[in-house]
Amino acid sequence: MLGLGLCISRASASVLNLNCCLVLLPMCRVLLAFLRGSQKVASKKTRRLLDKSKTFHVTCGVTICIFSVLHVAAHLVNALNFSENYNEEFVALNAANYRGEDPRKLLFATVPGLTGVIMVLVLFLMCTASTYAIRVSNYDIFWYTHNLFFVFYMLLMLHVSGGVLKYQTNLEEHPPGCFNPNKTLRQNLTVPKAFEELFPDYTTEPFPEDLPVPEPFVQNSLMRVCSKEPKFQSHFPETWFWISGPLCLYCVERLYRYIRSNKPVTITSVISHPSNVLEVRMVKDDFEARPGQYVILHCPRVSALESHPFTLTMCPTDTKATFGVHLKVVGDWTERFRDLLLLHSNQDTEILPIFQQRRYPKVYVDGPFGSPFEESLNYEVSLCVAGGIGVTPFASVLNTLLDGWKCYKLRRLYFIWVCRDIESFRWFADLLCMLHNKLWQENRPDYINIQLYLSQTDGIQKIIGEKYQALNSRLLIGRPRWKLLFDDIAKCNRRKTIGVFCCGPNKISKILHKLSNSSNSYGTRFEYNKESFS
Repeated sequence: MLGLGLCISRASASVLNLNCCLVLLPMCRVLLAFLRGSQKVASKKTRRLLDKSKTFHVTCGVTICIFSVLHVAAHLVNALNFSENYNEEFVALNAANYRGEDPRKLLFATVPGLTGVIMVLVLFLMCTASTYAIRVSNYDIFWYTHNLFFVFYMLLMLHVSGGVLKYQTNLEEHPPGCFNPNKTLRQNLTVPKAFEELFPDYTTEPFPEDLPVPEPFVQNSLMRVCSKEPKFQSHFPETWFWISGPLCLYCVERLYRYIRSNKPVTITSVISHPSNVLEVRMVKDDFEARPGQYVILHCPRVSALESHPFTLTMCPTDTKATFGVHLKVVGDWTERFRDLLLLHSNQDTEILPIFQQRRYPKVYVDGPFGSPFEESLNYEVSLCVAGGIGVTPFASVLNTLLDGWKCYKLRRLYFIWVCRDIESFRWFADLLCMLHNKLWQENRPDYINIQLYLSQTDGIQKIIGEKYQALNSRLLIGRPRWKLLFDDIAKCNRRKTIGVFCCGPNKISKILHKLSNSSNSYGTRFEYNKESFS
């Protein structure tokens, strides 16, 4: 039982070393953005694996939690066994100081035990605060507890320095299973006649004459006589080899990101849109971004440590340096940020967007970082599905197409946008109308297929304003019939590969994922890409 506990604790520790190494890599956002945008990863399938970075991070985190429970349970058994099975002949191998020592001393009065207890508490806080309910109800708790990972890694380095596990250093002088005559004879054990000539002074009783001693036994026993007592030394902690590289890489990237984002941006304008949505337009020197990427905003006056990611809805180009984001006011951080940007906090009652001019607070931008939607322009045909505020990553794609679409591989775009209220479509109604008119003027009205779905209605079925007539004819009441939609797209694009991009609720995402993996009779292949803002 003693050996089983040690084996389980050692095996689970190896799994923890591997996952503590891997869990940091998906958080190296600059590295992922570089790999996605460089020619080093030429395969589209390989680049799509980078989109699973969040899933990979969560999987490693869950694995750490599971094997931490197993590791702790094994060490609780080990602490009890070390106390009850104390052996004075192998003092160096004992974690206990004497037989019957209180196992709680091994847990709370030693470096490995105390650091292990604290790490369990830190891990418990991080895991519970990472649940969906906590993230939605109070994102601040998730943010601050997740940053305890640095404390966890520091404790992990101290935890493995206790030297509980040891290895034998003199295997040549004391090979496993060797015969130690001094120790054996001191215990009043009898030896065969073959050893009387070698150890005459220690023979106490004659070996029975009628029991012959096989020659191989005599020879093997003589060859395995111990010349010295066994000596043990603590293992060098292998955890350092596993986590030092990824931890240094992550720290270097965070330092680079801090240097890159230490200069505040210049806010050129703030626009209040209907349905509690705020648009912020900014300018920053030497800022470059690709459609579909996102940035992290940090406003010290809102929170000294907290920052949040927002997808770019407008990217800088060769002719303009302005970039922008749309953010939905939900939660404490966005509410405080809105109040600082706007002169008044009662903008929800406004129907049309209002430009607000004032002295804006300092805002720092970290990024840009990659996302799956960068690939939307690399397909010949793309299907983009947005749910509510999930339209933001596609807005930057539409803005880019408005500047010029001929330089991209994309030749047909299906744009599906589902909203609960009619006012939400006004966020990008002007952009959609301008793109529609531009394509009509260039004799390519089939380049983009726009479908707007109003899932909840109170009788109003048209977007107010004569300038939105192009969108009024594309506004449908109800929810999309996804199966018919996929069949129609497959029929119109036979034997082609279509990129499917979704940013919205998980319910829509699961339906699209299932349909993308389904076969059809037209030879059309759908490749699914997704980003969740939940």
